[in-house]
Amino acid sequence: MTTVLNDAGEHAVAATEGGLWLSASDAERVTGWALKPEGMCRDDACVPLPAAALRAGKVDVAAFWERLGNPVLHDAAGATWVLGTGAEARNDALADLVAPDFSLPDLSGVPHALSALRGRKVFLATWASW
Repeated sequence: MTTVLNDAGEHAVAATEGGLWLSASDAERVTGWALKPEGMCRDDACVPLPAAALRAGKVDVAAFWERLGNPVLHDAAGATWVLGTGAEARNDALADLVAPDFSLPDLSGVPHALSALRGRKVFLATWASW
């Protein structure tokens, strides 16, 4: 079994050795893009795939993900893959200048969510020991 991590979560899939070759159904479950004759499609958008990215009914998901301009990482054994979010998508998410919600504990261990402070000015100071 191979583990694929992305923004949607953690997915256990059966991948072929030598890359991230997934069945069409696994590729759709992991990426949200469906294999069609015109390429990988989601809603009205389709991305053509080169012939080398299709083999015996399997899709080279790593090559497809990189074609979208997104980063792909894996461990040395190829047992864990990460499909990252590309710079364009991250920039689009920052366009509204609203920070993503997160929760951190105070010194007493009580968690505080950033969303609880919406509408107020917030100064967030971070520190690292290194």
